[in-house]
Amino acid sequence: MRRLFLIHFLIISCGVYSATVNKTIYINAGQMTCFDGNQMFYNAFNESTVFNNQNTQLSIQVGDSLLLKIINNDSIIHGFDIKWTNGLNQIIPSGDSSEIIFSSQEVGAFIYFDPLNYPNNAYVGLSGIIAVGINTNSYFWNIKDHKLSWNDTIGNGNQVNWLSYYPDYFTINGKSNPNINLDTSARVVGNIGDTILIFMANTGQAEHSIHFHGYHCEIISSSFNANHVGRSKDTFPIKVMESYVLKLIPHQTGEYPVHDHNLLAITGGGLYPFGMFLTILIQ
Repeated sequence: MRRLFLIHFLIISCGVYSATVNKTIYINAGQMTCFDGNQMFYNAFNESTVFNNQNTQLSIQVGDSLLLKIINNDSIIHGFDIKWTNGLNQIIPSGDSSEIIFSSQEVGAFIYFDPLNYPNNAYVGLSGIIAVGINTNSYFWNIKDHKLSWNDTIGNGNQVNWLSYYPDYFTINGKSNPNINLDTSARVVGNIGDTILIFMANTGQAEHSIHFHGYHCEIISSSFNANHVGRSKDTFPIKVMESYVLKLIPHQTGEYPVHDHNLLAITGGGLYPFGMFLTILIQ
């Protein structure tokens, strides 16, 4: 078995790491079942050899080291990379594995993904979040868009024309409304005065604009434009393969929706409201 060791990420400064977090993830292939029973070919990074269309959520503190082993449990070659690192870009044949060490001195939502045949492999599921700087009230939104007819095409090794991409299903952490509200890692539940962190990444292939009712959030980290850090807003445009870390300190109780301002993304298979839509509950 081949193991590759790559040390760190460029933002690391000299010093002692506070902890080392050991994780193993598997590249699996399977079928994602949509809310309406339709199925589509899917890949995911999972914590075991059992396929689950929700990618493993990886989380560390600032200064921690993530020692990550990636095992390719699929029948074809795959890759592994972490966006905004210095050329990680691992190649992992079927049945083989690779190991990396990742750390950051900055809070952020880093996207890990399969860069081979980009964007096809990342689009059919192989893209998740490494959250750096979590607290006890942290939530994770891996937002994706899908075109049902394309997944099987890509899964069969064929190409698609990205210039004609028009998605018809939309998910957060692999789920659509109303099931997303059952995901305790995504559905924000808290109290007035809590410091809530939301690690959000767009790992789909369409731009989105996430809108909060009832609250404003402060931008703690923006991969697209560092000058946006410190702004307080209720709407966050997020480009393809970009991310935010948002801080929410609720000032009022209630249950308020969060959704994409593009109303198409609140649908699934053309049906409303079975898409990118969840609620925040402050008690």
